[in-house]
Amino acid sequence: MFPACAALALVGCQGANPTVDQLGLVPEYRSVQTRLLDGDLVNFLVEARGALTTQDVTRYAECAAAQYALIRGYGFARHVRTNVNEEGGVWRGDAVYTISPALPGGLKTIDAEVVVARCRERGIPTV
Repeated sequence: MFPACAALALVGCQGANPTVDQLGLVPEYRSVQTRLLDGDLVNFLVEARGALTTQDVTRYAECAAAQYALIRGYGFARHVRTNVNEEGGVWRGDAVYTISPALPGGLKTIDAEVVVARCRERGIPTV
């Protein structure tokens, strides 16, 4: 049995899909590509191996977006969309965020400094 499968068997009784954090597993974070689409609209293409769920890849993209916002002198970002797919054990995320100096409107906003700190705690790399 693969280590991840054994770990899944152990937490399977909890009734929820385990995340990488819960199992103590760390994906191999491979790459981040950033593309400025228009003004404050940014596309992040991330790639990882060993993720267990789409949430693991989504977090990686969020970490990249938060760091990118800070690099550009902004404190906030707003999630627009993320598409995730997996093929042959390689997970790819295609996410779009807006970045801004003030807290943007919307439900899926992030404070870039807080998110970057959380990413560091979890061992998720940023841009």
